[in-house]
Amino acid sequence: MSRFKPLTESDLTEAQRQAVKELESGPRGKLNPHGPNALLLRSPDLMARTQQVGAYLRYASALPRRLNEFVILITARTWGAQLEWVEHHRLALEAGLAPAVAEDLRQGKRPRAMQDDEAAVYQFCTELHETHGVTDASFAAVAERFGDRAVIDLIALTGYYSMLGMVLNVAQQPLPGGVAPPLPALK
Repeated sequence: MSRFKPLTESDLTEAQRQAVKELESGPRGKLNPHGPNALLLRSPDLMARTQQVGAYLRYASALPRRLNEFVILITARTWGAQLEWVEHHRLALEAGLAPAVAEDLRQGKRPRAMQDDEAAVYQFCTELHETHGVTDASFAAVAERFGDRAVIDLIALTGYYSMLGMVLNVAQQPLPGGVAPPLPALK
């Protein structure tokens, strides 16, 4: 059970209605009533601004879609964000991430079968989460392969999904349709 009661149409303020309208006019379509934007709607100005950042990061990032979704899974695994994992696991596989890579990550292991670009992104993200920075080698591995814009997009992507993971975890947002939590606890 979520710590926040669901918002109904009659509960919404004008600012909340406007924020939903803006979200639904973009690439996401309908507001997911179980997702983080529905929770962020309690602060409609914040939701309106962050959903625009999220739309850019999901649909226009300088990283290829496969790597974008991989970064989201890395971040979901880091935060133990079950709903984030459920929503993006399928998308990552559809974008070309190997199931074995996703499975190792789900188990909290460094994926063994990563492609070179995946390994560079994985190293960058895990260093950033663990040390709050990255080494010169990790920076260069991403910057030389994808360029400076992609480095910034990568940092923003993992930061944005960290924020969403925090929102979902604090809300204790349940998984849809009785889905079992896919992420085991990390030791």
